[in-house]
Amino acid sequence: MSRNKVTVVGAGNVGGTTAQRLAERNYTDVVLVDIVEGLPQGKALDILQSGPIYGYDSKVIGTNDYAETANSDVVVITSGSPRKPGMSRDDLLETNQNIVGSVTDAVIEHSPDAILVVVANPLDAMCHVALQRSGFPRERVVGMAGILDTARYRTFIAQELGVSVREVSALVLGGHGDTMVPLPSLATVAGVEISKLMPKDRVEAIVQRTRDGGAEIGGLLKTGSAFYAPSAASVEMVDSILLDQKRILPCAAYLQGEYGINDLFVGVPVKLGRSGIEEIVEIDLSEEEKGQLRTSADAVQELVNVLNG
Repeated sequence: MSRNKVTVVGAGNVGGTTAQRLAERNYTDVVLVDIVEGLPQGKALDILQSGPIYGYDSKVIGTNDYAETANSDVVVITSGSPRKPGMSRDDLLETNQNIVGSVTDAVIEHSPDAILVVVANPLDAMCHVALQRSGFPRERVVGMAGILDTARYRTFIAQELGVSVREVSALVLGGHGDTMVPLPSLATVAGVEISKLMPKDRVEAIVQRTRDGGAEIGGLLKTGSAFYAPSAASVEMVDSILLDQKRILPCAAYLQGEYGINDLFVGVPVKLGRSGIEEIVEIDLSEEEKGQLRTSADAVQELVNVLNG
């Protein structure tokens, strides 16, 4: 049986860790590509040499040449300038628009049937760049944000209540930024709403900490940003696509009328399978939640207007 092939663009912390986690899965070969000479080659060789210890036979190649990425099933785009302390996601816009645009062009030339998983920030806007430049149908361009934000939300809930994260089910919708929408009504521990398990002020504090999750880590690190959880979230998406798991996961998807939103990438629950986004799952939201999602969508629209300006 021929193995799957995943290309990870960008050999920084997120890309390198994503390549490592994928290699450890042992069901796909991995190509790590970056413009910096030696960086992807060195990281790939290091990951490859972990195989005998961890027990995987995944091929891992590092390269500066997109020809090596040919016929990839999935391409994870992590490249871009990282957010520096005090820098808004919007500041990154123009720089990363150019990077993600040129990366998309190079990728689709060699892998015209790939599914694109976008991780570069500002996330929702970079999904637009990838969709426009690739000309792909919306099913094959999906952004990683909601899984990461939801993981942070679930972590804080589990810590607060002293339970396993596995018992916590939750959902964060909307744009990946300050307007994201963690839904307390859909956050449960073993099926019980968190509002019944902790006071309202603790729920609100956890929602706010979730919104600030990336900034909190960036502030602690001083240079750079989170990469362990973002890479784990990216790999969960690749698993669901290539193993055709049909997981329902919160991802940035191009909405065309769903949730009353048109022509925008917004984080919503989607069914991910072998063909990419197989279904956009519409859940019932309260009027207040709908309003928050609309506000979040408006923030994404502002970025897209700047892109198209």
